[in-house]
Amino acid sequence: MHLIWMALRASSRRLWGVCSRGRLRFTCAAGSTDSASAAVQRERVEARAEKPSAPSTKNFELSPFALYLLDRGPETLVQASREELLGYHRLMFTMRRMEIGADQLYKAQKIRGFCHLYDGQEAVAAGMSQVITFDDYLITAYRNHCQQLMRGDTVEGIIAELLGRAIGCSQGKGGSMHLYFPENNYFGGNGIVGAQVPLGTGLAFAAKYKKENAVSITMMGDGAANQGQVYESFNMAALWKLPVVYVIENNQYGMGTSANRAAANPLYYTRGAYIPGIRVDGMDVLAVREATRFAKDWCLQGNGPILLEMQTYRYHGHSMSDPGITYRTRDEINEMRKTRDPIEKVKSRLVDVGWVTADELKQTERAIRQDVDEAIKRALDAPEPAPELLWKHLYTTEATRVRGTSIDNGYEA
Repeated sequence: MHLIWMALRASSRRLWGVCSRGRLRFTCAAGSTDSASAAVQRERVEARAEKPSAPSTKNFELSPFALYLLDRGPETLVQASREELLGYHRLMFTMRRMEIGADQLYKAQKIRGFCHLYDGQEAVAAGMSQVITFDDYLITAYRNHCQQLMRGDTVEGIIAELLGRAIGCSQGKGGSMHLYFPENNYFGGNGIVGAQVPLGTGLAFAAKYKKENAVSITMMGDGAANQGQVYESFNMAALWKLPVVYVIENNQYGMGTSANRAAANPLYYTRGAYIPGIRVDGMDVLAVREATRFAKDWCLQGNGPILLEMQTYRYHGHSMSDPGITYRTRDEINEMRKTRDPIEKVKSRLVDVGWVTADELKQTERAIRQDVDEAIKRALDAPEPAPELLWKHLYTTEATRVRGTSIDNGYEA
């Protein structure tokens, strides 16, 4: 069909195509219909000869990876298929629209409490999703909406949890910072800075103890990389050669403080000291994919932990209470959007190799916008948790009476 369309466009000066009763009819501006059909057939043959069909995969050049304690790193000349890049585009654009929807709901006071958005950083989650499986463990901090999506939840389910609705993963009681999907080995969603790092190390210990062919992807931000428990975890993981990939998402700012002002050594991929590390262009989904593949293979070969520093950028402030422009300029944010946006990078690759047109990508994005909008509406219409859930899930066994949860079971007189 693509070749036919090329031929029709090439003959547009002579032919006018109309659709009538399911058939494509041709009217010739100069000459008979038979001669027009012959011209089309001839141009079809010429198109096939001059422009062979695009290959199923193409080679793409990546930015060099910076290495620490490694003789070799991920490949920089990599292959990707049309379907894979289209999948990345759909996933990242869905993530982007979901986060924009959360922003709007928060400003409308539908979402309460803390809310940390991921727009700008989508390539990190999307690139990892192509390599790790649901048998691998994943744990992260509180900027966790898109990880929840990549581990199997839906936009409707995620937004419902943010809204405090009963159909959310925590029945509306966890909210933005406490998303979980344990059926696919996703353990959140942790609100204390750096607290997830020992937990992720423990997941790696469990995988090794149980002789599982799995790794623990333990994510943190650059702001957490100076926490003491992080280095205690590094030490144990290296000592016991645990299969853990520590991922530092360096979005350049820990809350409102730039990495260069907060860290004596801002080269986070070297911060493991005795743990090898790789610095990755976290705005390039293919670079993330290759680095994750290398790191997972490294761990599964019994080499112990490895550290990935994802150089990325968040467009929003640290949280919804942070306007994000008191410690950086609008020009800086706009420049990042213009030159390094992860979604635009994938779109450019698809268009440049001729796999899709810009108009086709716009159609896809319009459909995704509609799907996300409908999912948000369903989440808004979902029921709130029943009042009795207030004192559920407090203990490993259900208590029949929890003091202070209602008027008639308060403090004893």
